[in-house]
Order: sequence, then C-alpha cells, then structure tokens
Amino acid sequence: MAAFFSLLRRVYLTAYNFTLFAGWFLVLFTVLKTLKESGHENLYIAAEKPLFFSQTAAVLEILHGLVGLVRSPVTATLPQIGSRLFVAWGILWSFPETRTHVLVASLLISWSITEIIRYFFFGLKEAFGSSPSWLLWLRYSTFIVLYPTGISSEVGLIYIALPFMKASEKYCIRMPNKWNFSFDYFCAAIVVLGIYVPGSIHLYSYMLAQRKKALSKSKKE
Repeated sequence: MAAFFSLLRRVYLTAYNFTLFAGWFLVLFTVLKTLKESGHENLYIAAEKPLFFSQTAAVLEILHGLVGLVRSPVTATLPQIGSRLFVAWGILWSFPETRTHVLVASLLISWSITEIIRYFFFGLKEAFGSSPSWLLWLRYSTFIVLYPTGISSEVGLIYIALPFMKASEKYCIRMPNKWNFSFDYFCAAIVVLGIYVPGSIHLYSYMLAQRKKALSKSKKE
C-alpha cells in the first residue's frame, strides 16, 4: 500500500510540475512575442489567461507542504505565493490602470523564467529521480538576479496602484454596517509594502542557504 501511494504521489507531482512548466512557458512565449510585435502596453491582455492559470494553480503548493507531499516549508512557500497572488489578482486584475506599465514586462519575465526552470527541474526529478547538473545550477542560481527584479516589479506595481485604490475605494468596507467592521484596502496595501522589505530579505537569505546546500550536495555526489 505504501508503494502504491508513493507511486501515486510521484505521478501526481510529475503531472503538476510539467503542467505548470507548460503554463509558464506559454506566459514567457506570449510576453516575448507581444513585446516584439506590439510593445509592453499589450502584455497583460495577451498573457492574462496563462498567467492567472499558472499563478493561481501555485496555491496547491501550500497544500502540498501542509499534507507532506513535498519537503518545502510552508513558512517559505506561503509568503512567496501569497505576495504573487496579491499582485496578480489584487493589483493587475483589480486595477486596469496598472496593466500597461513597463514594470509588467519585467514582472512577467522574472516570474516566468524562474518558474519555467523550477517546474522543469522538479518535474524531471519526480519523473526520473534526478535532473541534469546544469539544470540544478540554474534552479539555484538564476534567482540571484530574477528574485530582485521580480520583487522590485511587484513593489513598483503596488505603489503605482495606490492612488487608484484610494480614489476608487475598491474592496473597502465602511462603518456603520451589520458586521461592525471596517476595512481599507489602501491601508492594507501600505502594510503589504511594509512587509515586503523584511519578507524579501528573509526569503532571499533562505534561498541563498538552499543554494549553498544543494550545490554542495551536488559536488559531493
């Protein structure tokens, strides 16, 4: 029975990783094609469907960590996926005024390259038990550049959306109401921006430690 569940886990994670690999590959292909043909102003419209499919499906990774399907700690997975979902749904989808900014290009390129490498790496590892050394190096090295560019783009787009949040009062709950509760989306976004600095430093330090561990292990093998 244990062998059956192990096989089932492997098949599921292989399918999951290669599906997301294909999704992010489509995002990158669409972004590069659109940049060449019509410029960054049209990136969001062109890549919207594969982007939201691929990014939203990443929610399952939190569940994977919670139930023990993968070893990645939820404390590292949750803030990264949560911040990306906030930018995708809470900023780009919610405030169309942000969609034509050039930061959308740097955001989608940073996200897609990172995820293409990551999902391809883990897909091969689940399917065959190992992955090429060059892919291992890419998996644990490209984030050194792509993580800062991605984070900077996220922060920039949140900042750009702030005036539109304040003017529209979208997602705000005002008193009085039957719940006796108020919520200001603009203030929440300010708090998120404040969390980005310590949060990004923590995640970057964690990934550097994982890189050292993974590459050291690879050299010994």
